[in-house]
Amino acid sequence: MAPCGSGWLANEGSKHLSLLFWLSLNVWLFWKTFLLYYHGPQYYYLHQMLGLGLCISRASASVLNLNCSLVLLPMCRILLAFLRGSQKVASRKTRRLLDKSKTFHVTCGVTICVFSVLHVAAHLVNVLNFSVNYTEEFLALNAANYRGEDPRKLLFTTVPGLTGVLMVLVLFLMCTASTYAIRLLNYDIFWYTHNLFFVFYVLLLVHVSGGVLKYQTNLEEHPPGCFHPNTTLREDIPVPGTFEEPFPEYAPEPFPAELEPFVQNKFVRICAEEPKFQSHFPETWLWISGPLCLYCAERLYRYIRSYKPATITSVISHPSNVLELRMRKENFKARPGQYIILHCPRVSALESHPFTLTMCPTDTKATFGVHLKIVGDWTERFRDLLLLHSSQDTEILPNFQQRNYPTLYIDGPFGSPSEESLNYEVSLCVAGGIGVTPFASILNTLLDNWQCYKLRRLYFIWVCREIQSFRWFADLLCMLHNKLWQENRPDYINIQLYLSQTDGIQKIIGEKYQVLNSRLLIGRPRWKLLFDEIAKCNRQKTVGVFCCGPNEISKVLHKLSNSSNSYGTRFEYNKESFS
Repeated sequence: MAPCGSGWLANEGSKHLSLLFWLSLNVWLFWKTFLLYYHGPQYYYLHQMLGLGLCISRASASVLNLNCSLVLLPMCRILLAFLRGSQKVASRKTRRLLDKSKTFHVTCGVTICVFSVLHVAAHLVNVLNFSVNYTEEFLALNAANYRGEDPRKLLFTTVPGLTGVLMVLVLFLMCTASTYAIRLLNYDIFWYTHNLFFVFYVLLLVHVSGGVLKYQTNLEEHPPGCFHPNTTLREDIPVPGTFEEPFPEYAPEPFPAELEPFVQNKFVRICAEEPKFQSHFPETWLWISGPLCLYCAERLYRYIRSYKPATITSVISHPSNVLELRMRKENFKARPGQYIILHCPRVSALESHPFTLTMCPTDTKATFGVHLKIVGDWTERFRDLLLLHSSQDTEILPNFQQRNYPTLYIDGPFGSPSEESLNYEVSLCVAGGIGVTPFASILNTLLDNWQCYKLRRLYFIWVCREIQSFRWFADLLCMLHNKLWQENRPDYINIQLYLSQTDGIQKIIGEKYQVLNSRLLIGRPRWKLLFDEIAKCNRQKTVGVFCCGPNEISKVLHKLSNSSNSYGTRFEYNKESFS
């Protein structure tokens, strides 16, 4: 399939336009700052001492300032949830662009790492030049105490040098622990090291207060490169009497022989005074103070909001190592498709994890719930605290027999791409395994009332490896199917269940699940045929494609959404990811 112009623009246009704007801003800042320090008269003497290391270090610092401010914005979850949920503040295109916040956060992080390497390399050259090019003519410009001072001493005894070394160590820990291999091996390492960002920003604010690099303040009284009679020259040449009179702007006669050394050194102007130098006013705080204060204020608000623990009403152990948790919390409201962050102090004092809501509170029902896949140390310890015997199938205890569950705090809810599925007339929701959780809350909402939403047709595709996994939401699917049939809307939802690994024909056990067994297929979906069928049945319409599952499925759906079809149907792709 060839790329479709309208489909590609809908899925990639805004993303690439925003990326181009961000990239252009970085290039413009780098080049503008480089030229300022290369040609700027106020940096003439400093540039003579440090060379290109000065220009590169300051240009890379400008890029770092920009990205250190932008990297925090995608982590302001409450702000993103507000923008995504507000129809007046943001259009659907803008809300879909907000779904790329995690990608933008990673992009800014990688940029910070790359330009930090460039910044450090340039400053290592600067430290060496400060030592080698020590000048007695302009003492205020020196960072070294004498010519030939050990550069390592400048690096570890000055405020900018020491804080720079510490920032490199913190950044190295954060970057290496953010790799996919580390996150997959031990998520705790990633979580703890990533929270060193606060140390990084404190060091950054201290780093820029050192005042090592200085600029000239009296350009009018002392133009760069001019001669001041009271200054002792390097060549120890006596000041000629001719300098008692200022040079004319144009001299038709050749310079006297006694002035030739000054002419050769281009000292052809007389200065009123010696150059004066002043440390730069720190600008980094102007860049990062706004986003940093916004992020800190949001974290404080989230802490206050989540201070009151939730009440666990029931715990259900499902097949294939899945745990369902149902809770209540006063004044808790959420939209279908959103997620929350769970924190259990008895499991970990600091660690917390995001989970999609599979059941949202309504006007008549205050209960909400999540499904947890038992993978990793945190979920295993949490399960052991919740269940008396982790091997038992179910544990649903009424309130009067309820055991003492551990204290559980909830942060959220926060927005996700799945929220948009109800805002399309036609939606295709594809889930892989436990990736069904974002769509479970959508199905629960449709079970309560589907008529108040724009959605009029839902294609629900669920791929699992084990037949038991379908039982997580088998009752929900059956109830929704029966409800729509009773209301004479059997075409509202198209359910297709795929069992990707099997030794033979299998069925979901239970008489009430016959309606699902008729929709159970063996193997993997034929995505190309599925998209063609949906396009044929929904000509000239926009179909929202939502995916939560393995990257292999996501890549195929993304590619097909960008491809053309002969029916004029446009597919807008949305991928679920926690930020």
